[in-house]
Amino acid sequence: MAEWILCNSSDHLEPAFTHFPQFSPIGPLLASNRLAEQAGHFWQEDSTCLTWLDTQAPGSVIYIAFGSFTIFDQTQFEELAIGLELTNRPFLWVVRPGITKETTAMYPDGFMDRIQSRGKIVNWAPQQKVLAHPSVACFLSHCGWNSTLEGVNNGVPFMCWPYFADQFHNESYICDIWKNGVAFNKNNEGIITRDEIENKASVLLSNTMFKAKALALKEKVTSSIKKGGSSKKNLTDFIEWIHEKESDSE
Repeated sequence: MAEWILCNSSDHLEPAFTHFPQFSPIGPLLASNRLAEQAGHFWQEDSTCLTWLDTQAPGSVIYIAFGSFTIFDQTQFEELAIGLELTNRPFLWVVRPGITKETTAMYPDGFMDRIQSRGKIVNWAPQQKVLAHPSVACFLSHCGWNSTLEGVNNGVPFMCWPYFADQFHNESYICDIWKNGVAFNKNNEGIITRDEIENKASVLLSNTMFKAKALALKEKVTSSIKKGGSSKKNLTDFIEWIHEKESDSE
């Protein structure tokens, strides 16, 4: 019965909006688009990672974050850790409390010593600022919609590791429609192995097409919220509709 349905999206991201005129995309809605700080986090952000990023070469760092709900078993957690090590690239990894089924995440033997010079691990990160940093090369993500919008808005290509719900749908957009990312394959035991992680990182970061696609999509999406853009127009139309309703009720 709603007269308007507003969506945090853009018609450049989801062309299906043309078939459903009752939906009005007005996004992407991000704190960075209004020069404000993001709020409402489950954990305290560790801003030291931004200082660490300042010391890294442009376009060199793999950023890894899985949102608030993804949980790994110990085997998968260790494969991820070793896979990141095998990439031989600097990485920033968000390992929040409760990310494994065990009480405390256990890293492989000697892992912390081996990656000490090129790895940074934090409990939580200021993600929008991280993704906007010139040192970040790609985003290994669970593909939650907010994270997806943040990555797209900053022109960052993805390595997709969905966990549940719409995240698999978002992975399809990234890999099959926007073509600004790659997906992982699981082995017969349902594990994404260290070799698969190393391989997909190499594929993504050695092919300039993914970054080019990511930057082209960023340009289209950010234009939609500017004057003359489709999202800007939809929001303006909604505001004018509210004013008309107020005038009618007076």
